[in-house]
Amino acid sequence: MRLNESVLKRKATFISVLLLIVLMGYTCTGDRRNGNKKTVKICDIDLEDIREKGKIIAVTDYNSTDYFIYRGEPMGYQYDLLTELANHLGVELEIFVENDLDKTFEYLNCGKCDLIALNLTVTKQRNKLVNFTIPYSQTRQVLIQRKPDNWKIMHPERVEKQLIRNQLDLAGKSIYIQKGTAFMARLRNLSEEIGDSIHIIETKEDTELLVRLVARGEIDYTVCDENVAKVNKTYYPILDIETAISFPQNLAWAVRKKNSDNLLSTINEWLTEFRKTTKFAVIYNKYFKNQKSKYIVESDLYSLTSGKISPYDEIVKKYSDSLGWEWLLLTSLIYQESRFDPKVTSWAGAYGLMQLMPTTSRMYGITKNSSPAENIEAGVKFLKWLDNVLEDKVSDENERRKFVLGAYNVGLGHILDARELARKYGKNPGIWDNNVSDFLLKKSDPQYFRDPIVKYGYCRGEEPFNYVKEILDRYEHYRNIIGGE
Repeated sequence: MRLNESVLKRKATFISVLLLIVLMGYTCTGDRRNGNKKTVKICDIDLEDIREKGKIIAVTDYNSTDYFIYRGEPMGYQYDLLTELANHLGVELEIFVENDLDKTFEYLNCGKCDLIALNLTVTKQRNKLVNFTIPYSQTRQVLIQRKPDNWKIMHPERVEKQLIRNQLDLAGKSIYIQKGTAFMARLRNLSEEIGDSIHIIETKEDTELLVRLVARGEIDYTVCDENVAKVNKTYYPILDIETAISFPQNLAWAVRKKNSDNLLSTINEWLTEFRKTTKFAVIYNKYFKNQKSKYIVESDLYSLTSGKISPYDEIVKKYSDSLGWEWLLLTSLIYQESRFDPKVTSWAGAYGLMQLMPTTSRMYGITKNSSPAENIEAGVKFLKWLDNVLEDKVSDENERRKFVLGAYNVGLGHILDARELARKYGKNPGIWDNNVSDFLLKKSDPQYFRDPIVKYGYCRGEEPFNYVKEILDRYEHYRNIIGGE
């Protein structure tokens, strides 16, 4: 009996080891952190797969240069460059935000994203984790410190004497940095070079928040890439950014270490040519040399500091509840309609924030002189009416919102026609993407708009097709920056 138990244990151990070996074939070793070895699933996604799924997924961070919302519009240096890349590849762009650099690398390697696009310096350690594209820019690390409170009335020489200019003077100083950044390695090397201790304090706070804390006098020092530091200095003039602590370093995007060869070569070819263009220079100057950036950051409609998208956020939140929509989705619709201008009137006579046509406005008792709140309330009532009509036709709430958006733009009749065409040609009349939306596009073709089942005739379907897509895309950007339900 004991022999049998021993044999069984050896067999169990053998099977366990064998299973472990098999599982290791499906994982790849990540970088060591805190003595632990992390593993991530091997991901095999290259350019062909990206084109097949029709979108490239990029991870970036939200800050005053890379990605933010201003007056309801997604903007940012990385956002603009990624948009150009997606257009070049002929795919859609999907962005999500992650300000934790460790997680960013994990997301890339496990296939949650295809590309890391942020102010990422090329280092030897990172080269072990990812493959970098050719550089799109260069920068160097600089010390962020605060000038004396009365620096404006002081003689420049006196100001200089109170600032650190010699790296040797960093001995014994405490410097706060974002966890996972390349600043840690540089400061450790600098500590060795000066032969004294620099107290390095890693935090989860992002670099731009640390810069703001220096400006407010809450901490004394942080480190930042020079290109980002220059932008921050435009709206925090009390900051000094003139003391470099590194040589120039390359900034680049990153793809997976394995299985992304075609994506890497294609991006490199595109970047090589795009960097020579006027458009690339315009994008760079827009975010790093434009003095108006100060006014963007100081604006009440700069989402990173205010958490606001429009002057009407509170009104939208109030009425979106009655509609059962997240307020960010309704906000995206209002931006699409009026760019938050309550006085705008379209060529067709629609007016106000919700751009209601005169006939619809009269149904809900509003005029051009009605308040923004009254206009939003009337628009929401109209949206609720459309939702009620479509409820028994499209049961899924998320799908029905797409139908409601399309009907709000082009009219309910055309949406119902597109549903009948979808049914006739074997598509699902309860699904928008690649089903009903396709036949809405076809309603500009005589073969379809003259079909006997079509009751409302010709429709320039491209307009509502793009309308729905743009509202939903912008809604995702709002969720990335503001945070959705």
